[in-house]
Amino acid sequence: MIDIDKDRTIGDAMDLSHAVPFSTPKKIYSANYSDCHDADLVVVTAGTAQKPGETRLDLVNRNIKIMKGIVDEVMASGFDGIFLIASNPVDILTYATWKFSGLPKERVIGSGTSLDTARFRMSIADYLKVDARNVHGYILGEHGDTEFPAWSHTTVGGLPITEWINEDEQGAMDTIFVSVRDAAYEIINKKGATFYGVAAALARITKAILNNENAILPLSVYLDGHYGMNDIYRN
Repeated sequence: MIDIDKDRTIGDAMDLSHAVPFSTPKKIYSANYSDCHDADLVVVTAGTAQKPGETRLDLVNRNIKIMKGIVDEVMASGFDGIFLIASNPVDILTYATWKFSGLPKERVIGSGTSLDTARFRMSIADYLKVDARNVHGYILGEHGDTEFPAWSHTTVGGLPITEWINEDEQGAMDTIFVSVRDAAYEIINKKGATFYGVAAALARITKAILNNENAILPLSVYLDGHYGMNDIYRN
């Protein structure tokens, strides 16, 4: 772990290392940028916090400066792996990381709508009172206020969502989506920031990359003519 607050990372490393006996063997420590030189993957979560009333896009001017400093330091170490960006606004900062790093676009990705998709599946599961693992569907587009649900490709237990929620319950579908889109705002208002959901999403993405799982995940990736979009990172 690397942070401008060295004492914080030392404390976090100690705290996390105490959980290792309950998991698989691993080494957790407070690192320096030079340690990135032979890393397969660097995950970036740094940035200024989103305050109540702010959108993710309000963070761009502050966080793009932070991102450049981090990327420059990582690349100076000789890093030649994969960047996974979670800092907001994630689609813009992933694009910026690609530009700053000079790495191939395939090796710079963002967490995208992976967390939104998890929230979507959880909200549907709560409404239908089923196991969220049996809900399959995606939130696409921007990780932000213009994201949208792919209802036509959403299934529960192999059946289309429309066989579970009929036309008379259209309001329920709208409510589910709004709760997903606005979830971060509600959490920020109540506790200041989101932590656990996005951490779980990043752990899932990291595992898929390092184990070469060929998993299908909703991430922020470079579009070059896809869906009529060019030179942009989207999900």
